[in-house]
Amino acid sequence: MLEIAGIDHIVLRTTRIEEMLNFYSKVLGCKVERETPAETGLTQLRAGNALIDLVIVDSRLGKMGGGAPTITENNVDHFCLQLKPIAESEIKSHLLAHGIVSEDFDDRYGAQGFGNSIYIKDPEGNSVELRAQI
Repeated sequence: MLEIAGIDHIVLRTTRIEEMLNFYSKVLGCKVERETPAETGLTQLRAGNALIDLVIVDSRLGKMGGGAPTITENNVDHFCLQLKPIAESEIKSHLLAHGIVSEDFDDRYGAQGFGNSIYIKDPEGNSVELRAQI
C-alpha cells in the first residue's frame, strides 16, 4: 500500500509571472530553486519540503494545459501551505504590509489534524490556505 508523506509540488499556470514570483517569494518567502524559462517557461520555488512550479501559459509547457486561468477558470481549487511556528497576528500583519487582505483564522482539518488557517488569493486568483503552527 502506498503512503503519502506530503505535498511534493503543485503546478500553477500563469500569465502574470512577475506578480506571481513577487507573491510567492517576497510575500510567502519561497526561494527560486530552478528556472528553465527558455525551454519550458518553468520557474520552481522551494516551499519547505515541496515545490511550487510556475508555468507561463503561452510557453511550450504552459500551452499543454489549455487557456489561461481567470477569476472563474482557475487551475486548482486551493492548496495549503503549512507555516513554521508564528503568531497568527504576525501572519495577518505581514500580509497586510503586502496589501493582502485576508479573512479571520478558522479551525479547519488538514493533514496534521485540526488547526487554524486563513485563505488568501495569489495574483492569478488561486486560493492559498495558510496553516498556522503556534
